[in-house]
Amino acid sequence: MPQQVPVDPPRRLSRSVYRRRRVVVFSLIIAVLVAFCYVVGSLVAPVPATAAVTAHDKTLTQPAAQLAWPAYGSSAIVAPDYPGADVSHGSDASVPIASITKTITALVVLEKKPLKSGEQGPDIAFTQRDVDIWNQVVAAGGSWAPAVAGTSLTEKQALEAMLLPSANNYAISLTNWAFGSSDAYVKAANAWLAQKGFTGTKIVTPDGLDPGNVSTPKDLIGIGKLVLADPTLASIVSEKNVVLPGAGSQDNTNTLLGFEGMDGIKTGNTDEAGNCLLFSAQVPVGTTKVRVLGVVLGAPTHDDLWAGVQALLTSVKAGFHQVTPVEKGQVFGTYTTAWGASSKLIATESKSFVVWSDTPIQVDLQTRPLSSGFTGDILGQGTFTLNGKTETVPLALAKDVPDPGFGWRLAHPGGLGT
Repeated sequence: MPQQVPVDPPRRLSRSVYRRRRVVVFSLIIAVLVAFCYVVGSLVAPVPATAAVTAHDKTLTQPAAQLAWPAYGSSAIVAPDYPGADVSHGSDASVPIASITKTITALVVLEKKPLKSGEQGPDIAFTQRDVDIWNQVVAAGGSWAPAVAGTSLTEKQALEAMLLPSANNYAISLTNWAFGSSDAYVKAANAWLAQKGFTGTKIVTPDGLDPGNVSTPKDLIGIGKLVLADPTLASIVSEKNVVLPGAGSQDNTNTLLGFEGMDGIKTGNTDEAGNCLLFSAQVPVGTTKVRVLGVVLGAPTHDDLWAGVQALLTSVKAGFHQVTPVEKGQVFGTYTTAWGASSKLIATESKSFVVWSDTPIQVDLQTRPLSSGFTGDILGQGTFTLNGKTETVPLALAKDVPDPGFGWRLAHPGGLGT
């Protein structure tokens, strides 16, 4: 019989080869898939966020004010809109105030006979009685302005005659018109002072010649605020000259008008009071103006008074500072990424404050982390606070911070998503 050739062993060999080939193929597929997943994962995985490195002063402080107080009498100064700018020198005792009294006279008359802004008010007829008052004032050595029987002045003009040349006779005539007599006025004035809380102030005559007319620096600052709050009086005390029926041309006795923005209020002078000035000013500080009220009492001479007020007001001006804690483009921090990109964090605008003396400006920065961004992206803000007033400035990227790119992502898998 012929011999048969076996066929099974070759079949088994074929299956073994097939299995090995299949393992190789599957391994390659898995490797490709792993590589694909790695590449895709590297491309889509978040890159690490970078915090800004900031450097700034937390408090900005200017030099303290050094005020040039007069060596005589008592003085006070206040900037109503600036907390802390309220200082005095010398005694706050009640002292004679001479013709500063007339500011009270004007306020009390206007409470009785009010004027709206721009109004002249009713006409006041001047008679022989007013001429007699004028003659009595001249005989007593008080300040005066002519009065002519048969003429009339508006209420505002009568106030101007009293306040600008400091005419005692017009103070008396005006209160006679408004209250019937000086005694009735004095009673009303002291009631008004008590109601306003000016406990250190007392009035015995409407003109101020009597040394019994007294006040304190603190009260006078408050009275000055009321003068400025009245549109009629604020306009009158800033006038340098006025021409009035019967009285003619009259100059303001406050010859410092215009000095460092001075715009009022009232002089005073008697032997007992010395030389005095209650004043207001819009003091120029940088690009703004600061409202200041001050009083200087008891100067030995007019020259001493003018020199003392000028020196005090100049030193007050120097005590204010226009501070710009943040300029547009100012650098407040830096971002530096793990892949070497960097950008400054800069202010997008400028902010300025007017600061009294060494009042501090508080500075606070808030920033958020960055992965990538473009020029101008807002990533935080700076907050600047003075006396409770806050200004904020956005902080932005100075230049682009690009994504790390394909190469860095593939080379730094451990740096992703952190």
